[in-house]
Amino acid sequence: MTAKRTFDVLGGLALLVLLSPLLAAVAASVALAATPPGHGVLRRRTVAGLDGRPFTMLTFRTRSPLAALPLLLHVVAGRMSLVGPCPLTPSHRECAGEGRRRLSVRPGLTGPWQISGRSDLPWEERELLDLHYVDHHWLGMDLSILARTLPAVRRRRAARFA
Repeated sequence: MTAKRTFDVLGGLALLVLLSPLLAAVAASVALAATPPGHGVLRRRTVAGLDGRPFTMLTFRTRSPLAALPLLLHVVAGRMSLVGPCPLTPSHRECAGEGRRRLSVRPGLTGPWQISGRSDLPWEERELLDLHYVDHHWLGMDLSILARTLPAVRRRRAARFA
């Protein structure tokens, strides 16, 4: 097992244990709100994983950053990484041709796209950030991105409510 994978497993397990009360609370909240009724608490989306292998990504049915908490299960299972390129659907244009380079690593719970403005960036810039990560990633870069993720999410939330 590589250092990155070991870090993903240990970090993912620690976060799951630490955040399990929050996971339960969000699941209960989504279940009680149940919009639309009868659809359950989890949203399913097929994305391209390592080497383009598709898998069903689970997120909570909420527009909150807490929606991503179930992704920790995918990190521990080895379908995702704590840090990596943005997950894309298998039919996305970046999963073909030259874009397949991004599939040489696991998609991430967070990544350069998350700390650099996310939806405010043009697609081409997000793509360049992901490809730079694929070509140059190392554990130190992952730690830096992880350290900058929570402040970036907080800034976006504050900006929305300002």
